[in-house]
Amino acid sequence: MAETKKRVPTMRVLATPCQERFIDLYDLGQKLGSGQFGTTYVCREKATGHKWACKSIPKSKLLTENDVEDVRREVAILYHVQNQPNIVNMKGAYEDRDYVHIVMELCSGGELYDTIIERIEARGVPYSEHDAAEMARVIVRVVERCHALGIVHRDLKPENFLLSSRDPDTAELKATDFGLSCFYKGDGMARHCGSPMYMAPEVVRWRSATHLVGKRPAKYGPEVDIWSAGVIIYALLCGFPPFYHSSHSTKEIFKAVLRANPSFAIPPWPSISEHAKDLLRQMLNPDPAKRPSAHEVLCHPWLAEAGAAQTEPLPPVVLTRLKQFTSMVKMKRMAMKVIAEGLKEEEIRGLRELFEAMDTDHSGTITMTELRDGLKKYGANLSDAEISRIMEETDIDHSGEIEYGEFLAATLNLSKIDKQENLLKAFAFFDTDGSGTITLDELQKACEELKLSPGEVEAMMREVDENKDGTIDYQEFVAMMRKTQTGGLTRRDIMDGNYGLTDKEFGSESFRFLLS
Repeated sequence: MAETKKRVPTMRVLATPCQERFIDLYDLGQKLGSGQFGTTYVCREKATGHKWACKSIPKSKLLTENDVEDVRREVAILYHVQNQPNIVNMKGAYEDRDYVHIVMELCSGGELYDTIIERIEARGVPYSEHDAAEMARVIVRVVERCHALGIVHRDLKPENFLLSSRDPDTAELKATDFGLSCFYKGDGMARHCGSPMYMAPEVVRWRSATHLVGKRPAKYGPEVDIWSAGVIIYALLCGFPPFYHSSHSTKEIFKAVLRANPSFAIPPWPSISEHAKDLLRQMLNPDPAKRPSAHEVLCHPWLAEAGAAQTEPLPPVVLTRLKQFTSMVKMKRMAMKVIAEGLKEEEIRGLRELFEAMDTDHSGTITMTELRDGLKKYGANLSDAEISRIMEETDIDHSGEIEYGEFLAATLNLSKIDKQENLLKAFAFFDTDGSGTITLDELQKACEELKLSPGEVEAMMREVDENKDGTIDYQEFVAMMRKTQTGGLTRRDIMDGNYGLTDKEFGSESFRFLLS
């Protein structure tokens, strides 16, 4: 009888993968492409028939701890950018004995370069300036949102921007492939990554310096994404990148990148506006310190003249979420804290990175000074009164400092409250006897840490108890959680201001008296 070989168990890659088995939920279909570690397929959801993209990564290819960490980081970042406009949305990450499966929305409209080529063949020009500006605005807004979330993409190129469908009237441009992205805490990055044609000169110099004995290469920062976006915009206007070399030699491309002297003399550049060329000269400045931020790019006259660029400061997403939270009802804040503390590690890793970046003395809490410095670091120009307000409303237990759980609740992407499992968990926090309703006594006990008066708790009950039976049932609780309020901002302010919010992320007038 032949001896049966036992399979050697493979290592766990994800800290908390989805509990369901991938093979029970999806069928793999057509192969879309392959990368360094994984292969991307079309997959069909068995329950609905809906098609998704699935990146399947064989564990056998993860040979080092760095390889494993790269996959973990990619999943964490995809969770961190969930539900952001113009960024591919991840549905879930699964792990079995042999594979990690990352399921994302399927973008079937092709790559940005395909679109450029089609426009060249059909019309003889890549885009009009207006077309290019519209596309550029989307790309730079993606960069702005990533940087506001503490993420540097590090591999921006046309191939990593996909159209959601082939319908020219409804297709959206989506950023994808966060495999080389990283969380940025302000201390610089030191890794050679990216595609040569779109790589910033400081990354090329870092690569070169690593080959010199005794030479410590200088680190680089998020400015590399501004450079890469500039290269893409250049190509959108003229059909080829500024540092292209006919030999396709990486060495020659790197030489051109280090010279950092893009040509604006050959056609069609003489007929392109000076505003467009001025913006590109700024974005392709070889000195990263002199490049504009993503928000400054969006405020440049060339993009503003295209009709939709905003000129007033746009707060980063982390600040937007903090401000949202300060205008929430207090009961909802407690529920959000319960939800936040029960999420998977991959879902909140990005927020943990932000918390640690702001907690500069590593005490486990954020003080008023650290909050002020952290908000300033992320580009928020707030008055002391506004910062005090954020501190007061985020500090649920009134300790004078923001604890990790409080920070999670404040910055958590609000769309996560829509998951029934999270809503049930939060409801159970208040419904201590498991009766299916929250009584006034249970609400008072749950709100003890808020130091509310009996009258305030009774008013809270009246606001949520829609059928006026003296208790809050699950349906009333869910209705309260799904209502949001915009504080001092109107719906149009937020939607027009590109805050990255959906209808699910707006709230109610409930408990406005608590915020007065």
